[in-house]
Amino acid sequence: MSSSSPDERTLVLIKPDAVRRGLVGEILGRFERKGLRIDALVVRAMDGDFADQHYAEHVDKPFYPPLKAFMTGGPLAALVLSGDQVIEVVRGMIGSTDGRKAAAGTIRGDLSLSNRENLVHASDSVDSAKREIALWFPELS
Repeated sequence: MSSSSPDERTLVLIKPDAVRRGLVGEILGRFERKGLRIDALVVRAMDGDFADQHYAEHVDKPFYPPLKAFMTGGPLAALVLSGDQVIEVVRGMIGSTDGRKAAAGTIRGDLSLSNRENLVHASDSVDSAKREIALWFPELS
């Protein structure tokens, strides 16, 4: 991608529950059908130290230990998506955090019945996208 492009980039993690349930293709397909580009994709495990870096702002919060255990409990797919207003578009596509309350038509609304095991993570701002992409894909930053 050229630096003159107006497109944004965002990091998306297809979480271990989605990998375990065989939903990676379904989720990737939704992003591709929307017209977003996959700039990078890797399937890997997240260890405890890496989880602490990724979720640095949450490490001291009471919900973090079970989140860390969940995120380090199996392989996940990490990807960088790009497109026009990609951060806002992706967050709209994935739906609200609690899959039980997420709107029908969103990834979580259609495929998740949990608050923690909610299939996907997506950067919530340009700054967090830059930080997260640099952490997961240092070759792109």
